[in-house]
Amino acid sequence: MGFPRFHPDSCALVKRYLTPEVYEQLACLKTRTGFTLDAAIQSGLCNPDSHIGIYAGDAEAYSLFAPILDPIIHAYHAVEDPFEHRPGLDPILLAPLDPDKNFIVSSRIRVARNLKGFSFPCHIGSQDRGQVEFSVSQALRKMPREIDGKYLSFKDLGRSQMQDFLSQRLAFPKGDRFQDAAGINRNFPDSRGFFSSRNEQFMVWVNEEDHLRIISMESSSDVCGVFNRLLLGLDHLGAQLRFAVDEKYGFLTSCPTNIGTAMRAGVHICLRRLEKHQDLLNHLANQHHLQIRGTGGENTSVDRAIFDISNKQRLGISENRILRNLHTGLAAIIHAEKNL
Repeated sequence: MGFPRFHPDSCALVKRYLTPEVYEQLACLKTRTGFTLDAAIQSGLCNPDSHIGIYAGDAEAYSLFAPILDPIIHAYHAVEDPFEHRPGLDPILLAPLDPDKNFIVSSRIRVARNLKGFSFPCHIGSQDRGQVEFSVSQALRKMPREIDGKYLSFKDLGRSQMQDFLSQRLAFPKGDRFQDAAGINRNFPDSRGFFSSRNEQFMVWVNEEDHLRIISMESSSDVCGVFNRLLLGLDHLGAQLRFAVDEKYGFLTSCPTNIGTAMRAGVHICLRRLEKHQDLLNHLANQHHLQIRGTGGENTSVDRAIFDISNKQRLGISENRILRNLHTGLAAIIHAEKNL
């Protein structure tokens, strides 16, 4: 079994840490579901511009392939051993950030979850994927009144319906080339679907990059209200479904960048002055452990001075602390924007 040949221009973390010795140690191993190291690194091999380049096919992969995954986790999350997951999912109340609605366009918080006992999307078989959809859709049938809604399976949607939901960003499209190389797009759109509350402020995507992407959002700066609505949905789903979680790594996800809280909390914010002073914007973001992305998310440009700003930390930190860091950081950014 030959050592994998990454593209010469690849800067993926998996290329940096996968030495011949580590590969020889892990190449012949398989998880109980049959997931291998070669399957894990396919996305990095196929995509020279991949930043991470490795996916987990099931929960066991995190322990079996720890000699390669742990260095990547340490590098990406900037954590040192010993670290552990620090849960903190409690309702929160903070001062309004942008009461006059001059800067923050919308707020969005999402978490990823995988079901215990099932392979993750890059390795799951068709039958199990169908069982995941069934179990989740059953749990979604009786959501709390505030976020009650409807689950729609992609198999029940015509092409024009699907396009309408995609344009409204309620449904999700087939995954990108990174996910495709990892195997996440297999049999798309079979056993995929989405739940939306009646007011479209709470959603669940089923069998995307993870079994569940649970999303709370609204067109306002009320990040606390968005967070507390997310907790309402999480409490209900967590009472009916068993999630894949580890004392050290937290919630286990397909991509190791999302483990821990598996939460991204952020806003779309218009910063016309700071757009011309991005060194200052980057400084403020780093100071408060925030990440700045383009209007459409990662690897996109900034349109009409609208930035996507969200938490950088996910591991070794609680969900409540993430939200407090976001709130404090956004307050500092808005202050700078006003005073430039």
